Amino acid sequence: MDLSYWTFAVARDDLARTTLVSGDLPAPAEGEAVLRVDRVGLTANNITYAVLGDAMRYWEFFPPAPRGLDPSWGLPPVWGFADVVASSVPGVIEGRRFYGYLPPAAFLVVRPARVDQAGFHDAAAHRAALPSPYNSYRSTAGDPAYRHDQEDLAILLRPLFFTSFMLADYLADNAYFGASVLAFSSASAKTAFAAAMELHGRGPRLVGLTSPANVAFTRSLGCYDAVLPYAEVASLGADPTLYLDFSGTPGLRASVRDHLGAGLVRDIAVGLTNQVPNVDAADELFFAPTQMRKRRHDWGRAELDRRFAEAWHRFAPEAAARLEIQVGAGPKALRDAWLDVLAGRVPPATGRIIQL
Repeated sequence: MDLSYWTFAVARDDLARTTLVSGDLPAPAEGEAVLRVDRVGLTANNITYAVLGDAMRYWEFFPPAPRGLDPSWGLPPVWGFADVVASSVPGVIEGRRFYGYLPPAAFLVVRPARVDQAGFHDAAAHRAALPSPYNSYRSTAGDPAYRHDQEDLAILLRPLFFTSFMLADYLADNAYFGASVLAFSSASAKTAFAAAMELHGRGPRLVGLTSPANVAFTRSLGCYDAVLPYAEVASLGADPTLYLDFSGTPGLRASVRDHLGAGLVRDIAVGLTNQVPNVDAADELFFAPTQMRKRRHDWGRAELDRRFAEAWHRFAPEAAARLEIQVGAGPKALRDAWLDVLAGRVPPATGRIIQL
């Protein structure tokens, strides 16, 4: 098989079943540009996109049909960097590098709109009704959060940190819903501890819940006031508690609810490391783009970008000191990384990058 211009896909009803298909590099039509996907990452966040592919419409960003696949297959979105290799759009210049939401494939055809020095928005018809933040591509030349030596950190952690940053802002914006304790499930997960780093010292007591094997690592992060193995949920106490569920595990949610009773002020599902989540049992599913839209209205785009960049530059050195980055090459390495993350074989202190 010629894998020069390939696409990786997973079976929507069995995420462990995968395929690689080859194709031709398309020429851009009028108003289009072709991005060559260069470097991407895989984390539990990408599994979440697949688990919630139907409910949150993640499967719709990169339809399988144009790549010769039937609808039983899906392209789980990844984050990373891509370079413009062909363009018929003024301002979107060949050789320019962009960060954004990408297919697990060799290329992406976009229809750039709202082009400026910061980047562009993909105005492709099939993405028009999808959440706007995922359609934005940031130019490395115009991004205040970008640093060349932090590309791998940005690939692995920036999408997660965006969720963490907006979650911390959402909770503070709502006075923590009256809670004096914030309890995090899957506390060793990157989205969870990034949120905890943003929230640490801002009022509520932070308690991390994690598996016994991850207790030592989670404590070493220094962002939780206490870390408990899941079996010790009863040690949470009786103070008004907000449960931030990053796992979606039904049994854990039931244990937290049974123990806290009326002391549980809110149950918010955030990330989902469990592949059969019970999101419907939560009070709400946090969706970062909703809070982002509010803050763009409150603060304006430039101020939101400034605050995010400031927070990211605080977080990145802390994360770099605790993260081991493993780099693979090519589509087969992408498949291997997908299966490892899906099966839970990647330790919380490890990040998987694929150079394509």
